[in-house]
Amino acid sequence: MIHSVLIIGQSNMAGRGFSEGVSPIEYEGESLKVLRNGRWIPMYTPVNPDRKTACVNLAESFAKCYHDEKGVDVGIIPCADGGTCLDQWAVGGLLFDHACYMAELASRTSTIAAVLWHQGESDTTPERAPRYEEKVMRIFDALRRRLNLYDVPFIVGGLGDFIYDFYPSARHESIRIVNNTLQNLPNKHKMIGFASAEGLAPNPDNLHFSAPALREFGLRYYEAFLKLEDKDKVFEEKPDELGAIRSEIEYL
Repeated sequence: MIHSVLIIGQSNMAGRGFSEGVSPIEYEGESLKVLRNGRWIPMYTPVNPDRKTACVNLAESFAKCYHDEKGVDVGIIPCADGGTCLDQWAVGGLLFDHACYMAELASRTSTIAAVLWHQGESDTTPERAPRYEEKVMRIFDALRRRLNLYDVPFIVGGLGDFIYDFYPSARHESIRIVNNTLQNLPNKHKMIGFASAEGLAPNPDNLHFSAPALREFGLRYYEAFLKLEDKDKVFEEKPDELGAIRSEIEYL
C-alpha cells in the first residue's frame, strides 16, 4: 500500500525553489509518486504546479526520507496554492473542497500518513494575525472529520526569518504573532508538529525559500513527523539516520 502525504498551504508549500540550485531527488523505480488526475505517476518537479513559477518542493525530501527509512512507496497529494490566505482555505470553500476531493481519490489507492501545512505569509496583517489559531484549527479539525485523519500527524512549518526584509515594518508584529502561533500549536493541540524555519535561506525575493533551504525544510518536517508518529521514539537518540539522508542530498 502506498503511504501518501497531503500538502496544503500557499506558495512556500507549493515550492518556489529554483531547480538549478540543487541536484534532483534520486530514487529507484516508482517508489516516489505524485497524484495526477486521480492516478499515481512517478514523482517529478514541480510536484505542485499551481503557478508557472512552481519548482522545487519541500515534500520531495520529506518523501525520500519516509521511503528510505520505512521502505514503502510514498505518494504526494499536491493541493497548495500560492498567495492564499486562511479565509480562502475556509471550510466549504474551493481550496478546502479541492484538497478533500484529491485526498479522497488518493485514499482509494493509498493510506494518508501525514498532512504538511505551510501558510501564513498572507495572514500577517493586524486584522488577520490575531485570529490565525482560531481559523487554522477550524480547517484542521474539519479535515480530520471529513477524511478520518484523527490519528494522522499534521505538520506545520514556521515562516522564514527573511520575510521581515520583504514586508514593511508595520507588518512585523503580525509576522511575530503568526509565527508564534504556528510554533505553539503542538503545545495546545494533539497530533500537530512544528518544523522550524530558523536559518533557512531565501530566494532573492526574500519571500520564498531557496531550493537548498526547501530540501532541508523537508527533513525538518520529517523530524517533526517522526516525533508525533511515535512519541516513545526520540529521534535525537539516533541522529545517524537523518544525517545519512542529509548527506545523500547534494547541493550544487
